[in-house]
Amino acid sequence: MALDDNKRQRIIKAAASVFSKNGFYKSRVSEIAKAANVADGTIYLYFKNKDDVLISLFEEEMSKIIATMIEELSKINSAEKKVRKFIEKHLSLIDENRELAEVIQIELRQSNKFMKEYSGTKFHDYLNILSSIIIEGQKKGEIREDIIPGITKRILFGALDEMSNYWVLSKKRKYSVAVSAKMIGDIFINGLK
Repeated sequence: MALDDNKRQRIIKAAASVFSKNGFYKSRVSEIAKAANVADGTIYLYFKNKDDVLISLFEEEMSKIIATMIEELSKINSAEKKVRKFIEKHLSLIDENRELAEVIQIELRQSNKFMKEYSGTKFHDYLNILSSIIIEGQKKGEIREDIIPGITKRILFGALDEMSNYWVLSKKRKYSVAVSAKMIGDIFINGLK
């Protein structure tokens, strides 16, 4: 039996909304089914359980984010400008997709199954975009040779992750995407030169 990809996407979109509204643990599969306008049992044709829905949501959204990021960065030659674009794009995605950001920033980390069993393929692919920028910048002489890409990508992601958490958890945001991206970029770029 061929499964309907459109129905699967509706389930994932509904799950993001339900998880964001209720929290992962308080969300029920029946609520996701209702929001997706499918029968409860239909969810199990596409996913093993609620954790599988969450992991699939993360994987699919990360695939889209990675593709968008790679496309945006391919238009830029300078490592500094690529780092700045990565920062700006990451923060913009958080700003533009509040429900999804909340699920990724908060709810995903609440799933024991995700935290214990997720291999992190898409997440590592995302971080490796930063590594490749660092390595490219080192080859061009734009970034110091003593910078270790594996550590550096985690430092930058940590700053972006903290800003994203702040935005998701705050009722009132003090800093715009532009101001935040510029400041994080300035501090980070100065450390790389």
